[in-house]
Amino acid sequence: MLKIKTNRKKLNIFINKIKKSYSLQGCVLLSAILLLSSTYAVYAQDSPADLKTVTGELKVGLDTLWVVLASILVIFMNAGFAMLETGFCRRKNAVNLLSKNLIVFAVSTIAFWVLGFGLMFGDGNGILGLQGFFLGGADNSPAVGDAYEGVYGSLSWTGVPLAAKFLFQVAFAGTAATIVSGAVAERIKFIDFLLFSVLLVAIAYPMIGHWVWGGGWLSQLGFQDFAGSTVVHSVGGWCALTGAMILGPRLGKYPQGGGIMPLPGHNLSIATLGCFILWIGWFGFNPGSTMTVGENIAYIAVVTNLAAASGGITGTVSSWILAGKPDLSLSINGILSGLVAITAGCSMVSYSSAIMIGAFGGILVVFAVYFLDSLKIDDPVGAVSVHLVNGVWGTIAVGLFADSIITENENISGLFSSGNFNLLGVQLLGILSVGVTMVIISTLFWNLLKFTLGLRVSPEEEYLGLDIGEHGMEAYSGFLDLESDIGIDGN
Repeated sequence: MLKIKTNRKKLNIFINKIKKSYSLQGCVLLSAILLLSSTYAVYAQDSPADLKTVTGELKVGLDTLWVVLASILVIFMNAGFAMLETGFCRRKNAVNLLSKNLIVFAVSTIAFWVLGFGLMFGDGNGILGLQGFFLGGADNSPAVGDAYEGVYGSLSWTGVPLAAKFLFQVAFAGTAATIVSGAVAERIKFIDFLLFSVLLVAIAYPMIGHWVWGGGWLSQLGFQDFAGSTVVHSVGGWCALTGAMILGPRLGKYPQGGGIMPLPGHNLSIATLGCFILWIGWFGFNPGSTMTVGENIAYIAVVTNLAAASGGITGTVSSWILAGKPDLSLSINGILSGLVAITAGCSMVSYSSAIMIGAFGGILVVFAVYFLDSLKIDDPVGAVSVHLVNGVWGTIAVGLFADSIITENENISGLFSSGNFNLLGVQLLGILSVGVTMVIISTLFWNLLKFTLGLRVSPEEEYLGLDIGEHGMEAYSGFLDLESDIGIDGN
């Protein structure tokens, strides 16, 4: 084996000469290269077993770095939701929306640490995990050890440390809770939303997550949801739908004489900014779900971007045709719908399939918004139309477009690529079972809060705005409130 000996005295003389001729940055770079080269040379003298160990440690380090960066991107999506929901709602409720989107991640983090992570990924049965609460228990993954001896068997496929796994998964849990915020905006009590979020993240979300990602019964049947069209978006969407229905519409939204009273958002600038933040955050959401560094993350990122772009285009065109002019809010929701729809199958479909999935999602969201209004279900930001409707569509799309050439698994092949109905049937079963379960559980949670604390603020508080009633402050202090002072909001 080749041996490389480094004469440190000569090396220092050489570096000093370089310092006199080149910039400090160049010297630092050169020094780093030489150091890495000498380090590699040392390991090159070791046995193949030692070299394998070093290579494995390097891979774990790179994978961990990627997972942490992806987690930060997903956590930053909370800023996107805050901007989007606040911009889509009236300014007298801006502080309330910002407060909910800020504190919900803090609440979700503690709830998931205490109970949710163990229920979702701890070893247990086909319904729930029964170990690993408070992030306790060993996590020895085959990737970094000889055998699995921990309590999180469903996560043993990735060799990153347990802390990285938790950080990534708690970001997803917080997203599920944030989805609910927009659908119940402008009329729910602050305390009720926080308590519902705790129940969702600690109990309901982890149960569904265990079924799909925790080794539960749906995963055993072959149900596929790579990054959460069902686990995150549909779960949040079902809770949003039941919450909006139980709360009832905002005052003045559906006048007694018939028709629909527009209650436009106060700041589409920050809503658009929120959309961009969410779009960027999705590059942590989907590619990050690989939990490993490899060529897959680039492919998934491109697939994700294509779906977002096609969803934005069809959402814009659909609203243009139906309303006569392009609606910015539906362009925004078209992009988000494309992103939600591709989340389940981003690692399983081709580029052209991604465009079709996203494009149909952009059309679906427009019709869903109009349909919910016809049913007098008031969703101020379109959360149900984006996350529930397209979470379902994205899950179905896996059963239609999954390509065994991409998945390298004959069992993960959709109807359009192989003529096989098996995967589509499993996907439909998963959608139905998750839907029924979440409707029952979320309805129970909402009604429990309704009959104990009362869900809705008083009509007077709703009219004046939740910023004053719930928080005692204004987002834009000193500005004339045309809605409350002049009374043009239909209340």
